[in-house]
Amino acid sequence: MTPTLSDTDLDRDTEIVVESALASPWVTIVWNDPVNLMSYVSFVFRSYFGFPTEEAERLMLLVHNDGRAVVATGNREEMERHVEAMHGYGLWASMTKADA
Repeated sequence: MTPTLSDTDLDRDTEIVVESALASPWVTIVWNDPVNLMSYVSFVFRSYFGFPTEEAERLMLLVHNDGRAVVATGNREEMERHVEAMHGYGLWASMTKADA
C-alpha cells in the first residue's frame, strides 16, 4: 500500500510554500538615467537611506558605471515603499526578488 497525503498534510505543505514565498527577500534597484547628476543620486542615497557618504558614493558609482545598483534588501512591501520613494526623488528604480 502506498502512502497518500491527507488534506491536512496538503494544507500544511501549502502553508509552508506560501510562507517561504512571502519570506524570500526582495531588492530595490536604482538604474542609471540621463537626467540626474551623480551628486544628486549620492544625496538621495544619503538623505533617504541614511547611508554614510562613502557608501552613498560607492552605490552612486555602481549606478553610473554599471547602469544599476541594489540599494536595499527586505520584504516586498518595504521594497515597494523604497521604489516609490526613489520615483518621488525622480530616480529610476524597480524591485525584484533577490534570488531572481
